[in-house]
Amino acid sequence: MDTLAARQQMVDQQIRTWEVLDPRVLDALSAVPREAFVPAEYRELAFADAPIPIGFGQTMLAPKLQGRILQALGLNPSDSVLEVGSGTGYLSACLSLLGASTHSIDIHAAFTGTATANLRSVPQARVQFETRDAFSAAPLGEYDVVAVTGSLPVYDTRFELCLRVGGRLFAIVGAAPVMDAILVRRVDSNEWIRESLFETVIEPLINATASQKFVF
Repeated sequence: MDTLAARQQMVDQQIRTWEVLDPRVLDALSAVPREAFVPAEYRELAFADAPIPIGFGQTMLAPKLQGRILQALGLNPSDSVLEVGSGTGYLSACLSLLGASTHSIDIHAAFTGTATANLRSVPQARVQFETRDAFSAAPLGEYDVVAVTGSLPVYDTRFELCLRVGGRLFAIVGAAPVMDAILVRRVDSNEWIRESLFETVIEPLINATASQKFVF
């Protein structure tokens, strides 16, 4: 496979056509070798327009969705970033190229270990990986940008509370068959603005509060 050509085709035919047009985002997606972050048994699907299984019931998000996440967050070179859900480290690498510092957490040590190893394929990327539960009592810290890569069946304010004033949070909220991708902006110490971006479906974040089911 000509991986350079396949990667550029992914950017041009999948990501751009889903209205991802920010040149910095497109450059980052072109620079990070996605094939290096895909499990070996699925490497031929690295550039497919589909999620890819990575273990523990989780998937690597489709390229166009990752592009939309990066564009929605509007990262600046001075931004500090928290990623909730490291996975294989692909989005972590892209975030690192766009911001100043990136802290990525995942509940599975296997994921943070794999992501750390995969990141060696992008020498200019710098990410601090940590194995921890995002829903533990320990504080998450303060950031300019927070990207939550698993869905939240019930919206949880702990992530927006991590934002500095002017900060942005991307999250996907709800339950299948329809979930709402949202962008939350912190406008002052006590006010946040929420914007609905698009609909999608992804796996829930482990230990996220489950939505209540109706009982008849």
